[in-house]
Amino acid sequence: MVGIGPGDLADLSFRAQRVLQESDIIIGYNVYLELIRELVFPGQEIVGTGMMQEVERCTEAVRRAARGSKVAVVSSGDAGIYGMAGVVLELINKMQVQEKVEFEVIPGISAVNAAAASLGAPLMHDFAVISLSDLLTPWTKIEQRIHCAAQGDFVIALYNPKSLKRGWQIEKVREILLAYKPASTPVGIVRNAHRHDEQVTVTNLDKFTRQQIDMFSLVIIGNAQTYVMDGKIITPRGYQL
Repeated sequence: MVGIGPGDLADLSFRAQRVLQESDIIIGYNVYLELIRELVFPGQEIVGTGMMQEVERCTEAVRRAARGSKVAVVSSGDAGIYGMAGVVLELINKMQVQEKVEFEVIPGISAVNAAAASLGAPLMHDFAVISLSDLLTPWTKIEQRIHCAAQGDFVIALYNPKSLKRGWQIEKVREILLAYKPASTPVGIVRNAHRHDEQVTVTNLDKFTRQQIDMFSLVIIGNAQTYVMDGKIITPRGYQL
């Protein structure tokens, strides 16, 4: 399992690059494979699939590994954060090939790390990461987690905040958070974090849903101490300065 980072090869670790180049087969979502295309060596087999085919490509990866191939399954960001590491481990167990397959996760820079770096220092204190996608998690559970994170005054990072078919949830999140946080609470939106067309927006809780937000965006909402200075978001850790 190889985390390839947010998209720019400059953010790919030396270890991840070495593992990719030593692999017999590289498997992943077509969009992610394009991000590492220039690292592929002649003779390596590339197996790509489209959106919503995660289980199929992970199953194929386990089958190839069980036959003796060195297989790299790539995920954007970190493979263990909303990635495919858990799926592959579950499949290894389900397919009863534990003794035949050696499993390793190569960590990568996650989207939340990349977005936070572009915004300044919003994650200097405790934070919660929540996906708004309800494809695999009921919305009632997501809403409960939003309430709990807000009650605890966590900085909140939102993955999958809005899509063409799923627009009302981000407005509901804003409504929930306004019951716990001031409207002036800083909010950062990073679209295409650390890619050539990155867009960074600093706004507040009252106005953030008026900005462009989609599946390429990550939203970070501050806590009670978070503030903005010179366009950068800072959440103090509490050091006496």
